Amino acid sequence: MHTTEQWITTPITAGLLRGALDLERTAHGVLPHRLPARARAQCPDGQLALAESQPSGVRLVLRTRATAVELDTLPTKRVYAGAPPRPDGVYDLLVDGRLAGQGSVRGGNTLTLDMATGAAEHRPGPVGTLRFAGLPGEMKTVEIWLPHNETTELVALRTDAPVEPAPDHGRTVWLHHGSSISHGSDAASPTTTWPARAASLAGVELVNLGLSGSALLDPFTARALRDTPAHLISVKIGINLVNTDLMRLRAFTPAVHGFLDTVREGHPTAPLLVVSPLLCPIHEDTPGPSAPDLGALAAGRLRFRAAGDPAERASGKLTLGVIREELARIVAQRAAEDPNLRLLDGRELYGPDDHDELPLPDGLHPDAATHRRIGERFAGLAFGAGGPFARETA
Repeated sequence: MHTTEQWITTPITAGLLRGALDLERTAHGVLPHRLPARARAQCPDGQLALAESQPSGVRLVLRTRATAVELDTLPTKRVYAGAPPRPDGVYDLLVDGRLAGQGSVRGGNTLTLDMATGAAEHRPGPVGTLRFAGLPGEMKTVEIWLPHNETTELVALRTDAPVEPAPDHGRTVWLHHGSSISHGSDAASPTTTWPARAASLAGVELVNLGLSGSALLDPFTARALRDTPAHLISVKIGINLVNTDLMRLRAFTPAVHGFLDTVREGHPTAPLLVVSPLLCPIHEDTPGPSAPDLGALAAGRLRFRAAGDPAERASGKLTLGVIREELARIVAQRAAEDPNLRLLDGRELYGPDDHDELPLPDGLHPDAATHRRIGERFAGLAFGAGGPFARETA
């Protein structure tokens, strides 16, 4: 691990991190969270706890002349019983905004999840070290983007030259909330999730509250959005409400209004974009819940199926088609008094033609190439000329 460099150890504080809303001290170091402690205390749900602790969009940002950087971390690796091993999480190194290296940390804790029974087993493991060397010796901005899909405790930061927090240059802050697709699902690395790609193309600072399996119109999430400083806000609503079969149409409509009302309490005039679901054929007309395909799992593949009955739409069960129609109605109603509220149909980001070319590998989540496409589409539609965010980033 250590060579002949004269290492300087710098405490990891909130001032060195972007994209996290809270920093918890642990037995090993610090754990970035993407929801504040009060929100976490209001929902003792294991899926949410896992999702918000995975640092999608969270990055260390430093100004330094260092040519070598070491970061000790304690990752938590997910293992799905019966499925192939998942790759180690990827760390992206950016120097002055350009990708300059990638790495992973082996070892760490293991969380084994049984999709058939819902059982979970946690096993502790060792701290590992990420190392980047050969960096240019002049003063520069160094960013280390943490793995978007791997809970990561930060244990120690070492460099061969002093570091300081990067100054805030007043860049536009884009705050986004959504489901596992916004979280990053099967993107190749943390800077290639679709929100990170869109933010890079638009030149804005990303705060990503994409929460895998947990975009459920929860009031505590709305309050987190309300209380987080931002210039631009987007909320992607729909797929998780079908996945979980959480509510019927009667509850959905007032829940959307309440969620948007709460966001508006903190951001009364900021451009606010509601994004309806991307195309997902299994749930376009068939309600949830989503369930693992046990036949595929027995063959070593993770795939999902819709476990609802299309006839149940008559009793108010939600499908993606129902949600898109109702979101369009809600936004049109509210926009009469809220000129900064807009709607984006998610099928403009990923629609039938995209699915023919780039089908969802597991029936729910896009692959790495699709993340890049969605990010580029969003950048054009939201931040481009005539888009709801254009005037804020011109």
